[in-house]
Amino acid sequence: MFRTARRTAALSIVLAGALMLQGCLVGAVVGTAGAVVGGAAKVTGAVVGAGVDSVTTSDEETRARQAREQRDHEREQRRCEQRRANGQRC
Repeated sequence: MFRTARRTAALSIVLAGALMLQGCLVGAVVGTAGAVVGGAAKVTGAVVGAGVDSVTTSDEETRARQAREQRDHEREQRRCEQRRANGQRC
């Protein structure tokens, strides 16, 4: 009878410990899932942000493009004038 009580107490302790550890395990799984979802959301946000940034043009980018086009046009004009000075067609 004493032996049965000891086994019952040991089994109760093991089961209680297992139940407590399941709570820790569930918490760890939920925490990991949250971290994965949060990381995926950050990556998705970065991709969407990059997509929007690549589609939209800022004022600075517009000015830089216009300045580059103006320099290219002026360079082509100088080349054309040099060709004409040498008797060639543009």
